[in-house]
Amino acid sequence: MVDKQILKEVLAVALSNGGDFADIFVEHKQVTGIGMEAGRIERVNSGLDVGAGIRVLSGEATAYAYTNDISKEGLLEAARIASHAAKGGKKDVNIDLTSIKPLVNFEFKKRPEDVKTEEKVAVVKAAEKAARAADSQKIKQVIAGYGDSVQKVTIANSDGACVEDERIRTRLVVNAVAADGDTIQTGYEAVGSLCGFELFERYNPETVARQAATRAINMLTAQPAPAGKMPVVMAGEAGGTMVHEACGHGLEADLAQRNLSVYANKKGQPVASELVTVVDDATLPDKYGSYRFDDEGVPARKVTLIDKGILTDYLYDHLTATKENRESNGHGRRESYQHKPIPRMGNTMIAPGTTDPDKIIRETKHGLLVKKMGGGQVNTTTGDFVFDVAEGYLIKDGEIGPMVRGATLTGNGPEVLKIVDMVGSDLGFTIGTCGKDGQGAPVSDAQPTMRIPEIVVGGTAHGDDNPSIKRIRRI
Repeated sequence: MVDKQILKEVLAVALSNGGDFADIFVEHKQVTGIGMEAGRIERVNSGLDVGAGIRVLSGEATAYAYTNDISKEGLLEAARIASHAAKGGKKDVNIDLTSIKPLVNFEFKKRPEDVKTEEKVAVVKAAEKAARAADSQKIKQVIAGYGDSVQKVTIANSDGACVEDERIRTRLVVNAVAADGDTIQTGYEAVGSLCGFELFERYNPETVARQAATRAINMLTAQPAPAGKMPVVMAGEAGGTMVHEACGHGLEADLAQRNLSVYANKKGQPVASELVTVVDDATLPDKYGSYRFDDEGVPARKVTLIDKGILTDYLYDHLTATKENRESNGHGRRESYQHKPIPRMGNTMIAPGTTDPDKIIRETKHGLLVKKMGGGQVNTTTGDFVFDVAEGYLIKDGEIGPMVRGATLTGNGPEVLKIVDMVGSDLGFTIGTCGKDGQGAPVSDAQPTMRIPEIVVGGTAHGDDNPSIKRIRRI
């Protein structure tokens, strides 16, 4: 998008008043969104956002300027603005940019811009129709949404690295509302991937919609969830919402370095059960949180955070890595050119174990089986959480019993990981948009079936004025 010679000039201007490091992030992003509600297509939106962000680091201070004018003069003006915050004397900078190759490549088979809008609308209509057909009397409302984005980026820095990349993401979400008399319940399902329109070769829109609608319908006759401490089996299909929210954020290096994480200063120490290994792997194909390069131009790679219970690493961007005199491990991410990069997760998961998932249920005499997580809230400083259970069942004598509703899980993420006593051989993924510091980033979370011997079930999540409390809402 921008000639290398111009990038070199921009970086030189950014450091002309001093500073330790400078980079530029140029973005060209085309997005499409389609929404259907109350039986009608309510919106068909498309847009193009083009711009660049320029950052100068001086010690631990960051200066950031962005512009939607990516002409040479527009970029140079943004660089001059960022340079004024730099510390140190003026200096001449001669940068030789070298193109960096990724460690992994992804193939996009059916690009969204090559698909007619009518085809995308047809996907949404088919999903909405299938959800209503699940029970025309009980399904009262269906909201279906389609989205895709084609993001092209150019990233260069004063260390001499230069990267060009393209990310294409596609998703479908369905939310169904069922009612029977005064009882109202909802069901939700979402699929998405780092891919094009071929997403729907793997996920049938009607099947996704029926899953959402069936969940809402079944919840109408579910019995109230019991309250108290009990064993909980988290099914693989529940996805990794808990590991992402109650554990993953604490493993981001900026929070650990500011002592805002229960995992701060605990490298090499046991922080979970020996059965628990936590990794973040942005190189996985077809996952919503995957990428070839992070938003600082560092190639994505698999990072083991907890290895058989031992804390081994954090997620780093350039700034946090520099503070520890090490290299970034490819987790500097940003929402757009208007935002500076910060340490973020990609695809975060608890690695599969060796136990048959069915055996975990059979060996649980009583408790709760969680098949779908809902929203909730997390104190990112302590790991304390309250999560809603969107789909849960009682376990009686080692067998799956009746469906329950109104269940919540209350506990502490690190403490929960310490007492996990069975880990299954399966692995289930969910997708979401992770919020942090006012920025959203696409992520995937995953976990195998696993058993927590004791956790508090029941109760109702309520608000808190503590700013460290984070409300959870999955896309």
